[in-house]
Amino acid sequence: MIKTSQTLIKALFSGILVGIGGILYVSSSNQIIGAVLFSFALILIVGRGYNLFTGKIGYLLPYKKGNLKLIGLILLGNTIGIVLTTSFFLLSGKSQALAHADSIFQAKLAQAWYETLVLAIFCGFMMYLAVDSYAKIQNQVASVLAVIFAVVIFIVAGFEHSIANMSYVVLSKSFTFEALLFIIIVIIGNMLGAVGLNLLQEQIKKQ
Repeated sequence: MIKTSQTLIKALFSGILVGIGGILYVSSSNQIIGAVLFSFALILIVGRGYNLFTGKIGYLLPYKKGNLKLIGLILLGNTIGIVLTTSFFLLSGKSQALAHADSIFQAKLAQAWYETLVLAIFCGFMMYLAVDSYAKIQNQVASVLAVIFAVVIFIVAGFEHSIANMSYVVLSKSFTFEALLFIIIVIIGNMLGAVGLNLLQEQIKKQ
């Protein structure tokens, strides 16, 4: 039985944290440092048991009753958290960070749709590996490092993270149909990547 309010609140917290992670990234002049700072968000999310779409979508299959509702609620909560956090930051007057966000997102929009999809699938791989490794690696230091490296890898490689990209949409004020379509493609790609790896993991268990 899904507790709707609890699920939404945990997803809202995740959205807020990813929004802060996005702000930290666009506020940094160094990509590596920005990526490490961004990982702060995912470490808190997995450590506190919050709900993040890219962390949960991999477990959509094998399907269980209520999975779609759970994913939908998480995506909604993440979106609300991102929008609230980044919209508030627009009032900060940090023009350099906002300009950086705009340059990042305009470059993303310049990609062909299939390029975006492929990059999103790879990000789905990394997010599934981060969350699953955190849950299954017994050594706490190693599990945290797995999360940090997964985030740094997806950012440095230019992989597309649907929830993180929502922060760039707001920070760049790119409220267009093109931006919406871009986010939808990334959501699909993240799902394909994460679900695909999880299904392979399920096959290993059956061996």
